[in-house]
Amino acid sequence: MDVYHIWFDLKPGTDERAFASALPAFLDHMRNAGRIESWRMMRCKLGLRPDDVREFHIMIETRDLAQLDMAFRAAASREGETDTLHFTANAMVTNVKFGLFRDWPD
Repeated sequence: MDVYHIWFDLKPGTDERAFASALPAFLDHMRNAGRIESWRMMRCKLGLRPDDVREFHIMIETRDLAQLDMAFRAAASREGETDTLHFTANAMVTNVKFGLFRDWPD
């Protein structure tokens, strides 16, 4: 299992409820299409985080790098419902950092 991590903040003035709907719409769409296995979103609680860690954290699980590549290609295609859902959620975030981890030992 590969786990793609995304840390970010919401852009100032972003409606948190709109984001809380937009992100699941996109990631559930990706999961239902078989492009990812699962996902979860977390938010910092009580401000307990290092200064360089963003407020939100998403973990996206894929079977392998081939499935992750399929997800990236779909998100970058700029076509259809996938693009609309991705753009809607992505337009609300800033200060984005990414990481790719795997189970270890594997």
